[in-house]
Amino acid sequence: MTQVQTPKIVKKKLFSPIWLLPIIALALGAWLGIKSIRESGIEVTIHFPSATGMDIGKTLVKYQGLTVGKVVDMSIDDTLQGVDVKVLMDYRSAPFINDGTKFWLVKPKATITGVEGLDTLFSGNYISILPGEGDSRSYFEAETKAPVITPGVEGLVVHIKSDKLGSLDVGSPIFYRQIPVGQVVGYHLEGTDDILVTAFVQQQYAELVKVDSQFWNVSGISVDASLSGIKVNSESLASILAGGISFSSNSHSSIAQNNHEFTLYENEEEALGGVSFNLIGDGSESVSNNTAIVYRGIQIGQIVNKELTDDGIILSAKINNLYQELLTDSANFWLEGADISLSGIKHPERLITGSVINFVPGTGAARSSYPLLAQAPESTNNKKRLLTLSANSNPGVSSGAEIRYKKIKIGQVLSSQLSDDFSKVVYQAEIDADFVELVSSNSYFVTESAFELDASIEGVKVSTGDLNTLTNGALTLVRGTDKALAKEGDNLNVFASADDASAFFHQQGLISKRLIHQDAADLSPGSPVYYKKMQIGEVTQVNWQANDNNFAIDLAIEKAFASLLTERTVFWRNSALAINASLSGVEVDVAPLMGALKGGISLGLLDADRVSNGKNLYDNQFLALSQAQIITLSVPASARLAAKAPIRYLGHKVGEVETVTLTPNLKELTVTAYLYGEYAASFTQQDASYSIVDANISLAGITAPETILTGPYIEVFPGSSSAKASSFTAAIASAFHNIDNALVFNLSNNTLGSVKAGTAIFFRGVKIGQVDSYELSPQGTGVIMQAHIENKYKHLVNNTSVFWDLSGVKVDVGLFSGAQIETGSLETILAGGIGVATEMPTSSANQITNEQTFPLNKNLEPEWLNWAPKQEL
Repeated sequence: MTQVQTPKIVKKKLFSPIWLLPIIALALGAWLGIKSIRESGIEVTIHFPSATGMDIGKTLVKYQGLTVGKVVDMSIDDTLQGVDVKVLMDYRSAPFINDGTKFWLVKPKATITGVEGLDTLFSGNYISILPGEGDSRSYFEAETKAPVITPGVEGLVVHIKSDKLGSLDVGSPIFYRQIPVGQVVGYHLEGTDDILVTAFVQQQYAELVKVDSQFWNVSGISVDASLSGIKVNSESLASILAGGISFSSNSHSSIAQNNHEFTLYENEEEALGGVSFNLIGDGSESVSNNTAIVYRGIQIGQIVNKELTDDGIILSAKINNLYQELLTDSANFWLEGADISLSGIKHPERLITGSVINFVPGTGAARSSYPLLAQAPESTNNKKRLLTLSANSNPGVSSGAEIRYKKIKIGQVLSSQLSDDFSKVVYQAEIDADFVELVSSNSYFVTESAFELDASIEGVKVSTGDLNTLTNGALTLVRGTDKALAKEGDNLNVFASADDASAFFHQQGLISKRLIHQDAADLSPGSPVYYKKMQIGEVTQVNWQANDNNFAIDLAIEKAFASLLTERTVFWRNSALAINASLSGVEVDVAPLMGALKGGISLGLLDADRVSNGKNLYDNQFLALSQAQIITLSVPASARLAAKAPIRYLGHKVGEVETVTLTPNLKELTVTAYLYGEYAASFTQQDASYSIVDANISLAGITAPETILTGPYIEVFPGSSSAKASSFTAAIASAFHNIDNALVFNLSNNTLGSVKAGTAIFFRGVKIGQVDSYELSPQGTGVIMQAHIENKYKHLVNNTSVFWDLSGVKVDVGLFSGAQIETGSLETILAGGIGVATEMPTSSANQITNEQTFPLNKNLEPEWLNWAPKQEL
């Protein structure tokens, strides 16, 4: 019997391990994708002047030798002024690509001072990066040269001012006691007179540079030849080839900070020089070379030589230039060492450093030799001097403020209050007895700044005063030139700064002058005043005068040029560039730089027999020297008139338009013009006539055709009135002017027809006059036409004359008579005309009076043509 096995039932698993493979693959792919996106890099664009030395895919970006990017593309910028270089930066550099980041191209450069970028000879040119701070950005302008301080380099950057560069160049060494401690890293012009040399001192030597360090040029070889021999001096071979700078420092002075500014002297003697004199003494055993000369604890000089003579010991001494004013006729010097007594030791440091020579100033001029006293002299003046000081405003000085001279306290402020009229701040101050002879009758005081901030492209410099200056302020004495000393109670000036003091005293030596002009567009306070291109003054202020719509321009002229301000003096504005072109050549006159930038005024003198009005400011030299007179014209707004348009009389230029402005009502132009001085008197009569001449194109032809090219001009005719005027009204249409006693009269008609200004009047076909203008009659019932007959023909017209319209072609058609056609000349057909015939000879009884009116007949009567009276001239 066959045994049937029972089937085994196996339960199916819910999850098979085989599914782990696609899940792992998916996770790995996602991670690789995210990693690829994250590490794809950052693209930035750097603008270079040219692509020289760079290749796509080869030029790298490096930071301290580490590659952080690569050039991936280059293209010309939109303005064709350079190239845009696209760089793919490493993704880890993202935090360092900010507003302050700098890029520059490193390439090999060989100079006398050494070779730069030597590694590029093997690796090729590369772009270096200096990380900065600020917001993230993607577009940069490449630096033209490497920054002064590069990554990993620490030290002190100072600026040294010089009037010439000499043999100094980038890389020239900086020496201290013939040891190279730094180098010149750059230079540039500061203004027009100075060169600012930027020097870098290595970090380990930075403390050697003090705020009062002296720098001098040691370039090349110094040769001193005299009867005693020849002395040749050089700092080092490097300074001979590439120039160099050396400096000395006072070990007790404060350390200079970054961007401190110094002066570069020609040589060591100028840098360390001072005022030389002799001290004569008997017992000077404790004095040696370099013994300090001290004033109130501050070293102001030293002994430079000690020599034995028959009369004793002569000590050659020098006082620093900063303190040379202290050396006076009654100054005293005495030897002072450590003072040992029962109460203790005074100045114990002198037991080690040796004695010093103490000093107290006096009065009078300096001497060449002084006795060296064995002990301090007795004070000759024990009384302090009370002074009154005044300032326009309180510059931060209060009671207790120190009064100083050369940083030495010489007195203090006792109190401060307003003056009786509240116009000034008054201080009561006292000067110590030892210093009363420093204050002369014209001395003044300048406020010391408690906090100074000097921000420039080179950096920011901040300096503060001591605690007393911060709390009470301080005053510095500036000695005057007067030999008379300030007396008790004398009032002296206080200024907020040295610049304010200079401006005040400069203003005292100036002469004030006011000029008038209709505009002051290019003038402002500080604009220079020249005489023959030499500045002799400046504009102090420009104010608008509302009452006469003019500008008042105040000048300050130096007193040395007072002789130029006479009744013949004239002033005119400078043009930055004046070009005078003619067949004989081109003359170009360029104004001085300051005058071109800020505007300027020049001064000149008229001929000996001419006098100026003294107040007008003219627009150019020609107008000034011709003594042009300003006039104002009112012109219809439709006039095509522009500045520089000429004013003419019978074709001769007698003036020119200066400005043309539209009035607020938009209906008129206000024209400011000049009449040349020699013609002004002839055209400023009250009844002088001005009109605008412009081209007029009609069937009759073109009037004033030259204005098509030159533009409209103003025509003027003199008047007969004795009264003078400076304002006139000008019409656009060229109106008739009564020249040579022409005969003036009116014509009237119901309509104007083809008559217009300029329509000719014919007598037997000959033009003898014209219509000058027209207007509606006062009642509006007709047209009144103003006309004239030329002087040589006026005897042909009298009260018996008749006028008719010659214009066009007249056709008369009758049923039985046929057609009759009447025409005039071609000119009258095209442009119209008026005919005139006279019945009786002209006599005193039938003469026409001015403004007499005749009717203008429409048709010609045949008998008029038969009138032929014999006229007499």
